[in-house]
Amino acid sequence: MLARRRPFLLAPRGGRPQYHRPVIEVQELSKHYRVHRRPPGIAAALRSVFHREYQTVRAVDGIGFSVSEGERVGFLGPNGAGKTTTLKMLSGLLHPTAGRVVVDGHLPRRREPEFLRKITLVMGQKQQLLWDLPPSETFALNRALYDIPRAQFEQTVRELSDLLELGDLVDKPTRQLSLGERMKCEVAAALLHRPKVLFLDEPTIGLDVSMQATVRAFIRAYNERFGATVLLTSHYMEDVLQLCPRVIVIDHGRLVYDGDLRALALRIRPDKRIVVRLAAVAAGTPFASELARFGKVVSSGADQATLQVPAEEVSSAVARVLAALPIADLTVEDPPLEEVFAELFRAGRVKAAGE
Repeated sequence: MLARRRPFLLAPRGGRPQYHRPVIEVQELSKHYRVHRRPPGIAAALRSVFHREYQTVRAVDGIGFSVSEGERVGFLGPNGAGKTTTLKMLSGLLHPTAGRVVVDGHLPRRREPEFLRKITLVMGQKQQLLWDLPPSETFALNRALYDIPRAQFEQTVRELSDLLELGDLVDKPTRQLSLGERMKCEVAAALLHRPKVLFLDEPTIGLDVSMQATVRAFIRAYNERFGATVLLTSHYMEDVLQLCPRVIVIDHGRLVYDGDLRALALRIRPDKRIVVRLAAVAAGTPFASELARFGKVVSSGADQATLQVPAEEVSSAVARVLAALPIADLTVEDPPLEEVFAELFRAGRVKAAGE
């Protein structure tokens, strides 16, 4: 487990490598809740009036990491791992039980105006849009709150509308918009003041595949144009794969991995997947039985199957499959990230249970 990380190393063209300064610094961060627990039933309810039993829930339990200026980092974990709780502490909505948090030189819990102008928090399950008014009214409200110059505001709205394909959505009442349309407007509203630090909690939820790609491209462009620091949570692995070279993974409130995404995949699942489709299948011959001699059959259908083979045996396995079977199509892929993270969490829980 990596508790601290050196600032991100960037080698500019024609120059010497430089370290960017850390923008987000987290040390031994914890958030614990004292929760009343009682069994169901009237008798238990009456007893709880006079005597209550409490349980401490460790939502976040001593994590530490740093994120440098301009980095795009995936902040991942299963449901209930403590991701959203951490983002709320980083943005100052929650006060930590213990530990230290600094975001661009500010203590988030103080919620200073200068700090609030530097950050934004987009939560896929929450909204800032006014329900009965069009998003344009929320945009105007945010302009006043952040004291954005009118010329800059109008230019930013035009750019965001073009990039996110908002069109006339901004003039419809929010209640008439679909979930995906609302999310696009939420992203636009959150970036009107051009923040330097983006906390994005499921920003593509509810979007179709095409618009997910558009939002991902927009986040990347915003990051590169303004040098913004991005901390992203998402259950869509494509978001993470396309946007985040580095990932921070937590489970049950504890840090379990901090580093390169591809290095993690290689460490956890060093095998490869060979997806083959036959040009012709002999009648009565099970496709899977034909392929079992080349590797482990992960899935199979009428004329298509997926083999799992060690990475070092890919070339020889592909050559043998091509020589032995009438192949119409063949691709070599990495194991799905969902499987990589599932195995990482499983290994972490087994280790925790043994301690």
